[in-house]
Amino acid sequence: MTEVDQSRRDLIEERLVDFNSRRSPVLRALHGLPADEEEPLQVYALDDTGEVAGGLTGYTWGHWLHIDLLWVSGAERGTGLGSRLLERAEAAAVERGCVHSRVESWGFQAPGFYEKRGYRVLAAIEDYPPGETDHLLVKALGRVYG
Repeated sequence: MTEVDQSRRDLIEERLVDFNSRRSPVLRALHGLPADEEEPLQVYALDDTGEVAGGLTGYTWGHWLHIDLLWVSGAERGTGLGSRLLERAEAAAVERGCVHSRVESWGFQAPGFYEKRGYRVLAAIEDYPPGETDHLLVKALGRVYG
């Protein structure tokens, strides 16, 4: 069967979480803590007309900030807006107890932008999709938990 079935997907996730927590003391220790819940994190900037000029979306989980999307309008590129959005998201993540951040960026997007802000390329996946390279970048944000 290959059809989409949300109830079966939820069952598979539940069983995998149970398996993972039995096998990993780190994941088991997260259970019941705020860091075990994915919490959305969104930062937006509006222009003078009230339109979205840029934004960052992601979530926090497991003491990490996971950045999904960061976009800045053409009119605002080069003004530092992207850096300010990233800084605000990182600060909010630290307030939630995050100590690391991660993001993926294709080569034609912004791996250099992130590297200039303290991220390092942990992996480069070539031909994802064919003809492009996907970069996984990470950054230490704050004190190490423990």
